[in-house]
Amino acid sequence: KISEVSAVLAKDDIKPKSICHAKKWSDEVENLYRFQQAGYRDEVEYKQVKQVDMVEYWPETGFVKKLQRKDNTFYYYNKQRECEDKEVHKVKVYVY
Repeated sequence: KISEVSAVLAKDDIKPKSICHAKKWSDEVENLYRFQQAGYRDEVEYKQVKQVDMVEYWPETGFVKKLQRKDNTFYYYNKQRECEDKEVHKVKVYVY
């Protein structure tokens, strides 16, 4: 998973080819939900905007732990799932 993101990051200013909305919850949808709550498309955009190499993840669950918004305030996330079923359809899944 990380190698895919790194490969995509090698190119400057990548734009997704397509977008769809999540149909059911998964670990990937959970992390996208967290990036989008913080104002980013996904991990690729977050790393480009914030100029960081690493995103902090919970080792137990693999979910995003902490993100910095564009206004420099931080979002801290729980180890457990935060994206409720009623929110899943709002999550945008980008294809590169």
